[in-house]
Amino acid sequence: MLGNEPMSLIHQQIMWDRLIAVVEEQAQTLIRTGFSTSTREAGDVSAGVFDVAGRMLAQAVTGTPGHVNSMARAVYHFIDKFPTQTMKPGDVFITNDPWKGTGHLHDFTVVTPVFRRDRLVAMFACTSHVVDIGGRGMGPDARQVYEEGIYVPLMRFATASGVDETLIEIIRSNVREPVQVIGDLYSLAACNEVGNRRLLQMMDEFEIETLDRLGDHILERSRAAMLEAVRRLPKGVYRNRMRVDGYDRPIDLVAAMTIGENGIHVDFTGTSAPSSFGINVPMCYTEAYSAFGIKCIVAPKVPNNEGSLSVMTMSAPENCILNAKHPLPVATRHITGQMLPDLMIGCLHGALGGQVPAEGTSCLWNLFAMGGPGRVEADPADLLDAVAFNVMSFHSGGTGARPGKDGLSATAFPSGVRNVPVEVTEALSPILVRRKEYRVDSGGAGEFRGGLGQVMEVVSLDDAPFGVSANYDRVHFPPRGRDGGRDGAAGVLRLASGAKLRGKGQQTVPKGETLFIEMPGGGGLGDPRRRDPLRVLEDVKLGMVSRAAAAAEYGVVVGEDFAIDWKATEAARRGAA
Repeated sequence: MLGNEPMSLIHQQIMWDRLIAVVEEQAQTLIRTGFSTSTREAGDVSAGVFDVAGRMLAQAVTGTPGHVNSMARAVYHFIDKFPTQTMKPGDVFITNDPWKGTGHLHDFTVVTPVFRRDRLVAMFACTSHVVDIGGRGMGPDARQVYEEGIYVPLMRFATASGVDETLIEIIRSNVREPVQVIGDLYSLAACNEVGNRRLLQMMDEFEIETLDRLGDHILERSRAAMLEAVRRLPKGVYRNRMRVDGYDRPIDLVAAMTIGENGIHVDFTGTSAPSSFGINVPMCYTEAYSAFGIKCIVAPKVPNNEGSLSVMTMSAPENCILNAKHPLPVATRHITGQMLPDLMIGCLHGALGGQVPAEGTSCLWNLFAMGGPGRVEADPADLLDAVAFNVMSFHSGGTGARPGKDGLSATAFPSGVRNVPVEVTEALSPILVRRKEYRVDSGGAGEFRGGLGQVMEVVSLDDAPFGVSANYDRVHFPPRGRDGGRDGAAGVLRLASGAKLRGKGQQTVPKGETLFIEMPGGGGLGDPRRRDPLRVLEDVKLGMVSRAAAAAEYGVVVGEDFAIDWKATEAARRGAA
């Protein structure tokens, strides 16, 4: 139909929308066929289509920013190693290189070239987090990347002759959950193949031989739209700093954001040096979450691709935790890296004032538990009959309050992954979650309240100790409120006996003990005394705010009958003023 005639804007837009549908089907295929809970339950994946130069043209809506935006850079590394003229039909490439992939060894990135009439026309890429990669396991305790698991360089996963069985055997022999991990690798290859087929069907339907003109249109329009949004911002340099828990000492994250006519640049000079533990962040992951944080505020509706991403650049000194170099440990780079959107939003607060949200929990509060001999630091006699298991379950604290709206409770921002149902964890292990509910009063008070965290009460049905790998932050430095809003509640990891556990590192829950995971709440926005008393009453009725906090933080006195004492409330608010 179109042949070689110039494409109309309508045709280009239709094909652009179709391309987004193609990559969404690619992502959904990965989730439907995935083996691990992180893929099929939490959606900790990414999927996208790239042109022959390695530029990301479209990404699936399903997926996490840390995967998507770092994967956007990863394809260039694959092309450097395997030039496009050497690629052949049937090739499938793979890596989990933290510096050329998405930041740590637990993420595999797979790239598949697409050929049409023996001509390379595109590439599909996808990423997912596997449940285990060997080594010390999913935690920050390692001192070098070599301890963190098996390291697969950029290589071929398959050719037209089939899958590299030697690679499969090496991986199978080095991980604790071989069925899940190998299954996920095949799922990654399968989802790219689905994207391949759907793209070729699309090209047949629209009678186009290449994606060159469509790709140029997508990237030019996206870049122009992003620049237009940036140019509406006040020009200048805006600064922000955050202090987070770190592992053995606090870490300062420092940013200077320069907003100019031709884009936004962020300089992380002043940020703390790398850690001796695995909370360091490769630059690819720093770029990914920094760009996402900026885009959420500046241009959330502009499609995410090479065009829009090119408007934002980042730099960090080499002696910086946000620019970790090989062979520093990086297994839990997400703990630090997922704080970056809050850091960026704090910079933008200087430019936009009250148009940005308060800080949230940001980092995930996943339950990563293990059991059995060799997995738990305990008396070997207590582990003789213990069930061997290794399970990861995604869970989240609260997000910061938003302009005009409360924060979201138990919601993963910025990662966007889904909370995993406790029944899934219980089906895969002897872990039992006795209680999982909102954490009362954890949302920071404000005219708009921060989202609530969760409380989880966890035991093992096995008559043995079990291990937990804590990968948490916001224990010592909770999410900050903004514009008069109060801070959210800090996170707590403790035992029923009263002992407090560290926020990071592998630790043992003794036989017969109960583990409590109390997740942080988001910061509040605006003066709490300006919150509508009826909204405070509703929060009290729902069990989100206690009567004591309603009186102390909001100046709203709620009686035992769940009715507002208006006279006492007026006096309390007048006294506070």
